[in-house]
Amino acid sequence: MISCQDYSSSLKTDLTASKGHFSFILLLPISTVILNTTHSGEIGTKKKVKRLLSFQRYFHASRLLRGIIPQAPLHLLDEDYLGQARHMLSKVGMWDFDIFLFDRLTNGNSLVTLLCHLFNTHGLIHHFKLDMVTLHRFLVMVQEDYHSQNPYHNAVHAADVTQAMHCYLKESRLASFLTPLDIMLGLLAAAAHDVDHPGVNQPFLIKTNHHLANLYQDIEQQLGSLILATDINRQNEFLTRLKAHLHNKDLRLEDVHDRHFMLQIALKCADICNPCRIWEMSKQWSERVCEEFYRQGDLEQKFELEISPLCNQQKDSIPSIQIGFMTYIVEPLFREWARFTGHSALSESMLSHLAHNKAQWKSLLPKQHRSSGDGSPDHKGPGTEAEEQTVAEGDAP
Repeated sequence: MISCQDYSSSLKTDLTASKGHFSFILLLPISTVILNTTHSGEIGTKKKVKRLLSFQRYFHASRLLRGIIPQAPLHLLDEDYLGQARHMLSKVGMWDFDIFLFDRLTNGNSLVTLLCHLFNTHGLIHHFKLDMVTLHRFLVMVQEDYHSQNPYHNAVHAADVTQAMHCYLKESRLASFLTPLDIMLGLLAAAAHDVDHPGVNQPFLIKTNHHLANLYQDIEQQLGSLILATDINRQNEFLTRLKAHLHNKDLRLEDVHDRHFMLQIALKCADICNPCRIWEMSKQWSERVCEEFYRQGDLEQKFELEISPLCNQQKDSIPSIQIGFMTYIVEPLFREWARFTGHSALSESMLSHLAHNKAQWKSLLPKQHRSSGDGSPDHKGPGTEAEEQTVAEGDAP
């Protein structure tokens, strides 16, 4: 049965199991990170798991300690590829923007290329008098701190979220109130929101006694509130506040606090917008996140740990995972976002894609599950709070 508890813990990874390294670069001395990394008392299974998940983090930290700046991969692209990439950037504000194609055209540098373009488009380079070389180096460091071996939580996901955030920043209900600083923070938060995500969820890190678990549990003091808003465990908190504001009609976007709150909502939407994309792209993202779930399940089985919710490939199908996610997490948030935008063309298009994609997944369910209320196995009625918690224990599909 897909209940919200199974979804809730896993989805929290978008905040808790992902945001360490970028914050350390900006806000903490590297020595602090090293001192907070404990290795005592780990034997057998836990030690093996820790070694497996820690290597890339250690590699990045050691490069930074030695003062080595990561270099961008060599661009071996012919003019035809570069021309196609430039053409795509001219349509970066379109909702059907194909981030997978763009990543191929940029030789795996979609995040850096996209952000440089958006910083220029929004006039941020001129406004803040940014040095392009320094900006490019910084963005390369952000991109390289994503784990490319993750099927879902990688730099392409970050680029996809950034492109969605760009679209939301252009919504007329919001755009006229935004300052250059708001725009820059929104784009950077989108780009960095899953930096150093290890490809497993928070409960996995806790039960293997991984050092990242303690760091992430105490990470609120190191990260900005925009990125923290992507914590799926705070979904109801933000959704309740948004509903109240819309009901009372008391949002004053001239006020910096209300504006910041709506940027948080925009980032939450961008982070989980995959089900609102066109089917061809939405399906790819769904398959990628479930592959990441299943890899975690395989690891847990290998080390004789209890398999986490949604991570058992034999029991948790992609259609049932997606239908639960759409029903309990995506639909409630995007209905309120549509209300905020005054049912803009983009918000209505996203809701239309969402309904279509949900119907597609329902058609792919095993026959014995298709008669249930929302298409998810053993569903008996409207989602309860406990069910929503279970659903969020997965990662954002």
